[in-house]
Amino acid sequence: MIRSLLAVAAAALAAAIAPAPAAAQSVGAYVEINPPISTDTQGKIEVVEFFWYECPHCYALEPFLETWIKKLPKDVEFRRVPAMFNQRWAVSGRVYYALDAIGELDRLHKPLFDAIHKDGLKITDERQLADWLGRQKVDLAKFNAALKSFSVESRLKRAVDLTQASKIDAVPALMVNGRYLILAGAGNTEQRMIGTADSLIAALRKELAAAAPAKK
Repeated sequence: MIRSLLAVAAAALAAAIAPAPAAAQSVGAYVEINPPISTDTQGKIEVVEFFWYECPHCYALEPFLETWIKKLPKDVEFRRVPAMFNQRWAVSGRVYYALDAIGELDRLHKPLFDAIHKDGLKITDERQLADWLGRQKVDLAKFNAALKSFSVESRLKRAVDLTQASKIDAVPALMVNGRYLILAGAGNTEQRMIGTADSLIAALRKELAAAAPAKK
């Protein structure tokens, strides 16, 4: 059942997904996005991680992100967006959003990553995924319904739009307030990616404070 739902869903998104061109305007450890992308978080500095469950580099970044997220100040909002390059990537995205829709994402995000990279779980395999979810005490009926729900479909389409607008061509990547991309590789270690994000957040905070109306 899961496999058929995933297959139909992936096919429905196939026409919308296209390879993204390489990002431009590189500035050292990050890339400027031109034009900037509107954020979904008003009044805060938004950090988006583009990721893929099957990506070993995303898995390597995860423990650094977990520690960093816990220490983020209140004016910073972090969220993950599954990158959408093809139908296989769309499967991971659909699973991610379906788990979120049924309230299981916070509990199972890390265990799912571990299962894929430590235990060899194939997230695209119907039986393997269903067996794993069952062992985690997930209500499979609710999960299957979420897979094909309107809310999940809408979030997937938004993920496609963001992937294309950001012009990323690989993951992991951190997008800071829709204006900057921090890309993995080219000397960007996990620690350096986090450090660059902190520096950009600090610069944006000063910029926003300077632009704010003076209090009377």
